[in-house]
Amino acid sequence: MATDTSATSQSPQPTGRLEQSNPDYDPNIVIEAQNLTKVYRDFWGRQKVRALNALDLEVRKGEIFGLLGPNGSGKSTTIKLLLGLLFPTGGRAIVLGKNATDVAKNERVGYLPEESYLYKFLNAEETLDFYGRLFDIPAKIRKERVQELIQLVGLEKAKRRQLREYSKGMTRRIGLAQALINDPELILLDEPTSGLDPLGTRDMKDMILKLRDQGKTIVMCSHLLADVEDVCDRIAILFQGDLKEMGRVDSLLKVSGETQIKAENLPESAHEEIRQIIAKHGGKNIVVDNPRTTLEDLFLNIVRESEQRPGMRPTSTTGGDADSATPPADPSN
Repeated sequence: MATDTSATSQSPQPTGRLEQSNPDYDPNIVIEAQNLTKVYRDFWGRQKVRALNALDLEVRKGEIFGLLGPNGSGKSTTIKLLLGLLFPTGGRAIVLGKNATDVAKNERVGYLPEESYLYKFLNAEETLDFYGRLFDIPAKIRKERVQELIQLVGLEKAKRRQLREYSKGMTRRIGLAQALINDPELILLDEPTSGLDPLGTRDMKDMILKLRDQGKTIVMCSHLLADVEDVCDRIAILFQGDLKEMGRVDSLLKVSGETQIKAENLPESAHEEIRQIIAKHGGKNIVVDNPRTTLEDLFLNIVRESEQRPGMRPTSTTGGDADSATPPADPSN
């Protein structure tokens, strides 16, 4: 859900503009969490649950970053902290060069929640026009933007139907369009393919990839591991508020110690021959590489290990590149 903050952003924000005051600000890092912690407490101030524990991560400009974890792992809490809807108990989060608690940065953020709460008596055009007005988008540009987004999400034939008549899949599509109305730099997607049929799921993934190609930065939460595997450049796996693994998807899923050979146009008689024989028989696109496990297997293994070893923290990015690894948080912090 794109969030309007035009009224709030007019007031001064003395601590928010890190891109001006912080000499270490890197414009290529869109999100930076440092020892980010959230503890929910009861009425008496006693700790009820530690939803997020000393999270350290970076999301870089122009990448698709996936947040994975079972229910209660801290994914939604992380998203709410990034949006400034919650205040951290410890640590801090920097979003687009500003403290996450500075809501002015939400003018550059688009958000699709797991459940889109839209006005059911409006149609698609009226819905997008309404949210465009909240962002003070000029009428001419707003009209063009509305039609562009309706075409992007594939609702041209239903753009004048009231949202009360939309299926869940159609509601997800108009929800995505609404999240993009302000042409955001950062897009947060919570279960973006929820309720979509296979064709709609493929269209949604193609739209996400297209947004990345346009230079957008995307953070998505999903329980559908295959969808994350298809579109994400890097992922972080959370379990009970702890970061368990982070790195590039292709590196994390690579199986070390095994080699696979792929070739095209080989005769049946050559299947058991070695690589030199493959070349002799005119095989094309010869590939010698490490086979990959699946993201689902990686996820389940990490969760099972975490259940057996509750205090386990990641010591390195398994099979990942060194610059994408995040060191474990200092427990003394």
